[in-house]
Amino acid sequence: MIVTSTGPSEPPRLMHNIPLENIRTRIEEIMLPPLHLIHAALPAMRRQRSGSIVVVASDAGKIPTPGETMVGAAMGAIMMYCKAAAIEVKRENVRINLLTPSLIAGTPGAQLIFNEPFSAKMFEKASAMAHLGVSDAADQAAMILYLASPAAKRMTGQAISINGGISVA
Repeated sequence: MIVTSTGPSEPPRLMHNIPLENIRTRIEEIMLPPLHLIHAALPAMRRQRSGSIVVVASDAGKIPTPGETMVGAAMGAIMMYCKAAAIEVKRENVRINLLTPSLIAGTPGAQLIFNEPFSAKMFEKASAMAHLGVSDAADQAAMILYLASPAAKRMTGQAISINGGISVA
C-alpha cells in the first residue's frame, strides 16, 4: 500500500500575479512527485498482483477557483493520470484512488493559506460554505484507511471529496 500527498509550497494567487518563469516550477513541484512514486511502485504491485495506492490531491483539480489556476491544473493532471492508471492495472488487482479535500483545518497547508490576505479571504468564504464543518486531518485519515483497506476492494479510479459541503464535485 502507498499513500502519497502533494500540494503547493505557496498560497493561492491570481494567475496574473504569478511570474511566467515560475509556472513550470510550480506545476512540476505539485504534479511530479506523486506521479513518479506511482510509476516506481506499480511494477512491484503488478508482479505481486496486489496493491492499493491512495493519492491525496485537491478539489482544485475538479472545481475552477480563482487563485488556484496552477494548483488546479496540476491536480487535474494528477487525477487523470491516476484514473487512467487505475484502468490499466485493475487486471492485476491493483487499485488507485484519490482523496480530494478542499481545506483541512489545523494543517500547515491551512496555515499557509490563512497567512496571505487574498487566500485567507477566499478560504474564509469557502469555510462558510462547509455547512457540515471544515474537515480535519482525522476525517481525511479515516477515508485513506478505508480506501487502502480490503473493504474498498471493488473501488478503483475514484476521486472522493471530504470537504464539509464546500462543493459537490
